[in-house]
Amino acid sequence: MKKIKILIADDHSLVREGLKQILELEQDFQIVGQAANGLETLDKIKELNPDVLLLDINMPVMGGISTLRKIKEENIKVKTVVLTIHEGREYLLETLELGALGYVLKDSDSMSLSKAIRDAYSGESYIQPKLAADLVREFSSTKAYRANVENDLTRREYEVLSLIADGMNNKTIANELFISEKTVKNHVSSIFRKINVNDRTKAAIYAYKNNIKR
Repeated sequence: MKKIKILIADDHSLVREGLKQILELEQDFQIVGQAANGLETLDKIKELNPDVLLLDINMPVMGGISTLRKIKEENIKVKTVVLTIHEGREYLLETLELGALGYVLKDSDSMSLSKAIRDAYSGESYIQPKLAADLVREFSSTKAYRANVENDLTRREYEVLSLIADGMNNKTIANELFISEKTVKNHVSSIFRKINVNDRTKAAIYAYKNNIKR
């Protein structure tokens, strides 16, 4: 079994050790290293070549947001899951726009964290359902949905985009809508072109901002 190599970045050693013990219970996870700040994180990524970075936002020397920005600027190939205490949408949207694939709160259960790591490794986005629901409600209350979006997307594309926002991959969407995975891929390509994005995370952000939901 190919193991997912994980780097844990958090300024609290007890948190890092606790996460290491929990995650190593999963047979497909391997903790390859730990870092206590952003600069150390960047060095460890280059040294250890992890598949997934588990990143805290509040760290000394260089925080998680700055670390994400550096990863994006330098085009460093690592999938990032943010693990944080921050529930505010500003942090959520900023980290996703900087390339993070997952956003999980520190009070979540281990199953949610494991799913976020596996989804990120597969190139899929994972946003803790509570945060996604809160975000959708907020944008709904401000009537952020634009009519031209509905007119531009077909009914099926609208459904697919809402499921992308729920964190579903193509196979799961195909099962949900009783269509082939190839058809889903075609819909996803068309959606990306119409809303001018190039990945699923940006598509999910677009859906949240425009109150696109099932």
